[in-house]
Amino acid sequence: MTHQVSLDLPVPILPVAWLADHLHEPGLIIVDASWYLAAAERNAHAEYLAGHIPGARYWDVDALSELDTSLPHMLPDPETLGRNIGGLGIGNDDRVVVYDGSGTNLSAARVWWTLRVAGHDAVSVLDGGLGRWRAEGHPVESGEVARAPARFEVRWRAGLVASLDQVRRGLETGSIQVLDARSAGRFAGTEPEPRLGLRSGHMPGARNLPYPELVDREGRLLPRDELARRFAAAGADPVRPIVTSCGSGVTACALALGLHYLGRRDYSVYDGSWSEWGMPGGPPVVIADS
Repeated sequence: MTHQVSLDLPVPILPVAWLADHLHEPGLIIVDASWYLAAAERNAHAEYLAGHIPGARYWDVDALSELDTSLPHMLPDPETLGRNIGGLGIGNDDRVVVYDGSGTNLSAARVWWTLRVAGHDAVSVLDGGLGRWRAEGHPVESGEVARAPARFEVRWRAGLVASLDQVRRGLETGSIQVLDARSAGRFAGTEPEPRLGLRSGHMPGARNLPYPELVDREGRLLPRDELARRFAAAGADPVRPIVTSCGSGVTACALALGLHYLGRRDYSVYDGSWSEWGMPGGPPVVIADS
């Protein structure tokens, strides 16, 4: 059975069965975007080398970010970003399918969003990621995938990226709403931050929607009606633009992916996220019950 999904229109989520049917289609690029916090004690690149979807290139979230900053995995400048994307053999005419091994879209959505910032709409996240691919009995291969560099021209979409000043002004004026993808404990300030030196708590007026709440037990994005209920329960305003945030701008993109899947386009990602806002001496923070 061939699973029909049009390649003529951007589709944010693709089922595993579709990829299995089109695995070797010309112009289709598969990207393993797995990345984990140090506390997980997982080596994403080693796991990629041990077993990945056939033909998948590895996108190193840390190495392919802005290196001249103390903030983790920030977007690089457009010229560098274009070189990074082209270095993986991705051209402007290619269709890209991104996945990770987390089971929660922990980092695949970050690469989906990055490509969209670069002006590339033909990018989708594999629903359920590597875990679902394996569970359905599809093959994996080991080792690095050789690829020829491609030319990628960046068409930067500034509207998808929010800065510290934009978030601060937006919260002060009420023109935006912030959805924070961190755990409830980190949001409330009752759990420590994984990065040393950061303050605890959340931005004044922010709402909390932990990113794992957007997927089912098999790592697949929830149906649209249930997804919409989760956003509504978190207090997502149907009128004001939404800025998504997290610890360092990675899982915030999972919320952006969910919003995009629901048809919203008035969202952006705060790239610095809590790694920037939560620095000592930074903007105000709120602690639960304070």
